[in-house]
Amino acid sequence: MPRRKPLSETEIAARLPEVPRWTREGASITRTWTFDDFPPALAFINRVGELAESANHHPDIFNSWATVRLSLTTHDAGGLTDRDFDLAKRIDALRADRPSRGRSRD
Repeated sequence: MPRRKPLSETEIAARLPEVPRWTREGASITRTWTFDDFPPALAFINRVGELAESANHHPDIFNSWATVRLSLTTHDAGGLTDRDFDLAKRIDALRADRPSRGRSRD
């Protein structure tokens, strides 16, 4: 299991290129997707939820109609850890491997 020790600034900088569509926001990394309609956005949220549950690492999920914003941080470590970057990569692969009905403009 990836470590729960917060990453140093140097380690975070080294890992950010692995998730180029994610943005650092303080102690979190975030990404926003915009879908054509609410049903594909909700389907994506459900797939992320299944993935997060299997990893036992849960993002903060924000939804406004067809827009989904995910934020990852390791709360019990007080910042970013390897778990956040690993889950971000898995979420990105989820979108590539199994697109929802309707297009995403992410």
